[in-house]
Amino acid sequence: MVTPAENSFAPPKSAVADVTPSDGVAEKATRLSRLGATIIDALIFGLPFVPSYIVAMPSAMHQGRPGVVSMWAAVAATGGRFYFAMLVLLCTLTITAILVHKNAQTIGKKCLGIKVARKDGSRATLGRIFWLRYLLNSVIGLIPLIGGLYSLIDVLFIFGEPKRCLHDFIADTIVIRA
Repeated sequence: MVTPAENSFAPPKSAVADVTPSDGVAEKATRLSRLGATIIDALIFGLPFVPSYIVAMPSAMHQGRPGVVSMWAAVAATGGRFYFAMLVLLCTLTITAILVHKNAQTIGKKCLGIKVARKDGSRATLGRIFWLRYLLNSVIGLIPLIGGLYSLIDVLFIFGEPKRCLHDFIADTIVIRA
């Protein structure tokens, strides 16, 4: 019987080690750090509007059950507070876009030391993050009835074994430690 070492026509052999996290493969972010980054981002984007909400809430509540459009009309009617909040929002969006372009991190992700990457560990582009992770996810979330269910399912996916939300699967991304 001919052994593989004696067979000159056999394919070459090489030792291949398994890839472990210590070999340079990025470690996935924890669920808690992802939640924390989302809360930080929500506060950063929402806090400038609090004075407008406080002023607009009594008039909106006086109308009965206001819709989204009438609520935003009441907030916009607060004048300077609303326009100041919009200016802060525009500056925050600009800073966030720069951070996402450079590091694939929002402000909250940067604070907690996590970032978005492609599933294979390569860099995620601004376009992929914006169009597939945020905009598409937001548009689906706005669909009446279906949007609320989608948003709930999107968030619950984080509890699966891969620690990825539904929008991560759509954009082929993961969130890793930076």
